[in-house]
Amino acid sequence: MSAADGATYAPAPMPRPVVEPGEFVFAAAHLDHGHIYGMTDGLIGAGGTLTWVYDPDPARLDIFRTRFPQARVARSEAEILDDPDVRLVAGAAVTSERCALGLRVIDAGKDYFTDKAPLTTLEQLAAARAATARTGRKYAVYYSERIHVESAILAGQLIERGAIGRVIQVIGLGPHRLGGPRPEWFFEKAKYGGILCDIGSHNFEQMLTFAGATDAEVTTAAIANYAHPEHPELDDFGEAHIVMDTGATGYVRVDWFTPAGLSTWGDGRTFILGTDGYIELRKYVNVGTGEGGGHLFLVDGTGEHHIRTDGKVGYPYFGQLILDCLQRTETAMTQEHAFKAAELSVRAQAQARVLAP
Repeated sequence: MSAADGATYAPAPMPRPVVEPGEFVFAAAHLDHGHIYGMTDGLIGAGGTLTWVYDPDPARLDIFRTRFPQARVARSEAEILDDPDVRLVAGAAVTSERCALGLRVIDAGKDYFTDKAPLTTLEQLAAARAATARTGRKYAVYYSERIHVESAILAGQLIERGAIGRVIQVIGLGPHRLGGPRPEWFFEKAKYGGILCDIGSHNFEQMLTFAGATDAEVTTAAIANYAHPEHPELDDFGEAHIVMDTGATGYVRVDWFTPAGLSTWGDGRTFILGTDGYIELRKYVNVGTGEGGGHLFLVDGTGEHHIRTDGKVGYPYFGQLILDCLQRTETAMTQEHAFKAAELSVRAQAQARVLAP
């Protein structure tokens, strides 16, 4: 098996900060999910300047400011929205409240960067689409399992170069560890949206991206609560099939059954089948090897290739997002792509067959 470190398989140059300090000011608000830390890190790494943070919970504010002491504590959300220097607000509110926050941010004339899932209902989706169309502001989404994972970023680069030919199937496996303690809203379906809407959204976004698709239909979906009767509204298992407008198919399986013995929170994997080869991503762990994550395996007409990606690819999304906000472009991710992934997530959840324990 080759190391695959030649020019054919090499990543694009590592991204650098795209702005100088103070040129792109952003704020963080509503820290209900820990993804806010990755979102903030990504923007700062691309040159963004964090000035404000707001949350009604003083304990969450203290934890956030331990990591980002430069953030001033706002007395209210309005104090952030009224600051003309703030260009973008990053938020990780309760999932069902993310759209309402985004509408307030957009109405204040700022761009919005939300944790996934970006919304939980088709009515919210319609409102978000209308707001972005009316104002031209951005409703960006932190689909972290692609945009903040170096193996997934390199996979996209290789696919664009034609490394595996035309993509005809994408399989995403997203097991997570339930862990704890979790907030109460995490177990209320109206608030977290259901497993296919929530963690499944990562995988729907990857299917569209890797297949180069702009639309898709959910053909089958199923959810279950197999082992958590103490949380009757929790889906601990979900799966769905889609057919994309490119003719490619997609399958996602997500669950909360990561065993205690795994060295990380979940053995997330992606399989991408092309007409001239295939790619497997072992994102977070290479089980039984002690090698950690960041593995891309590629098989093509020249052989079998194993590429270690951690620290070699970087995260171009964040710099692209900053420049998109400044230049009003759509390089990082089109608005319709972000919304289409969310739409598929909501539709899959809504039509899912409930499996008996």
